[in-house]
Amino acid sequence: MKRTMIAVITALVAGVIVSSPATAETGKPARCEFTPTPDNPAARPVRVPRAKAKSHGTVDVSISTNYGTLDLRLDRDNAPCAVHNLVHLARADFYDDTRCFRLTDSPRLGVLQCGDIYRAEEGGPGYKFPDEVTGQETYPRGTIAMGNQGPGTNGSEWFIVHSVAKIRPVYTVMGHVTRGIEVMDRIVAAGIDPDGAVDGAPRHPVVIHDVRVGRSHG
Repeated sequence: MKRTMIAVITALVAGVIVSSPATAETGKPARCEFTPTPDNPAARPVRVPRAKAKSHGTVDVSISTNYGTLDLRLDRDNAPCAVHNLVHLARADFYDDTRCFRLTDSPRLGVLQCGDIYRAEEGGPGYKFPDEVTGQETYPRGTIAMGNQGPGTNGSEWFIVHSVAKIRPVYTVMGHVTRGIEVMDRIVAAGIDPDGAVDGAPRHPVVIHDVRVGRSHG
């Protein structure tokens, strides 16, 4: 998710963004397009996910951090490939012992950005995949969505909204926090570096210890 939060939109028709290549018939698996990025190799050893993804139901995920645990429910009906990807990376321990390098806290944007290995927006899984958006997306408090650096550049990066996100509907929504949103409040209360900034690194590092995949529903 670029710091300007501006993505170059190439699939814009009459002001509505439509980009959902993984659409599947009810009850049938989605077909995902994971494309290797040799110019941006994997920051950690991980295989490209298989193309076939479950397209119905939800799956629970827990993110354990040094501030506490966030429980989330991810929606396969809305974003089968993004959910499939996050589950794949979690099971590969891709996110273990990593940091969330960006925190924003302004009237327009309040998110914690995670999933990069080296630094903000650097260090992905070595592949990319298309957006799953309709142009009607909203990002209320507790939303988890994919970060990107433009259309079709999804990888390992994601963000969680701790307050509001008044942004264009170009970020794939995966699900929402079901328990532990107060963890986000503690991270925000600790502040942003440099002092007084509304966009920068968390003043006290946010460390992801583990991302665990729980039960599936539906």
